[in-house]
Amino acid sequence: MEQHHHHHEITSLNKAFIIGISLNLAFVVAEFTAGFWYNSLGLLSDAGHNLGDVASLVLAMLAFRLAKVHPTCSYTYGYKKSTVLVSLLNAVILLVAVGIIIAESIGKLLHPRPVEGDAIAWVAGIGVVINALTAWLFMKDKDKDLNVKGAYLHMAADALVSVGVVVSGIVIAHTGWYIIDPIIGLLIAFVIIVSTWGLLRDSIRLSLDGVPAGTDIDKVEKTIHSVEGVEGVHHLHIWAISTTETALTAHVSVADISEMERIKQEIKHDLQHVGIQHATLEFETSGFKCDGRCCSD
Repeated sequence: MEQHHHHHEITSLNKAFIIGISLNLAFVVAEFTAGFWYNSLGLLSDAGHNLGDVASLVLAMLAFRLAKVHPTCSYTYGYKKSTVLVSLLNAVILLVAVGIIIAESIGKLLHPRPVEGDAIAWVAGIGVVINALTAWLFMKDKDKDLNVKGAYLHMAADALVSVGVVVSGIVIAHTGWYIIDPIIGLLIAFVIIVSTWGLLRDSIRLSLDGVPAGTDIDKVEKTIHSVEGVEGVHHLHIWAISTTETALTAHVSVADISEMERIKQEIKHDLQHVGIQHATLEFETSGFKCDGRCCSD
């Protein structure tokens, strides 16, 4: 039953990626067309930005599928780590996009120029719907997978940008206050930086084989100690195989080595409940000394 549920989640996410890519690609074509029709540099620039988001979604889907590839002799964990690398890349892309928004906004503040308010507002309004719908497709899984969270943040950020463009377009069309466009751009950039920081921090942490956020190393150690027959734990290491799977290695001291198989199965079973899917355990008899809980070999 659990395996069927897992398969359903994979199928659902795969559909979300395909739908999201298709919708955003169609919008990019429409926005490029509108940009040429209205001779709007703003619309053409935003279309280029959205094309970058399509590329980010394609990368996220590629990593999602690579994570399902079976291990080989050269890649004994398969390509699961690609999800971590893509989540890091997506965080960097988001921050680069923010840098571009800030640069353009400052440029517009220093050198205000006319903007086609009505046309931009209508096209951006369509963008709000497309980006919000795509973000919604990833919303329920964004806290389960850092890679999916990256895709969600991209779409949510774009929806926010489009809302800002709609507001500025309407205000400009009715008042002629062109300065509202760069001001809203800077506000949006600040919001995106705040929302992206967590993704960047967690992605770097997983890339460096740090303990995944949400995994309590004290709780993990207590879980191992709670198994009957365990007298000590050392050389404890925890890292992410992918954005959804966590691994552990540890040396476990036991009083009776003949109980090793029972203890091993109980530890692995209990570790599943604290988010450790892959545990490699080395057993020793009592009396082994180790300086520090997380000391290296």
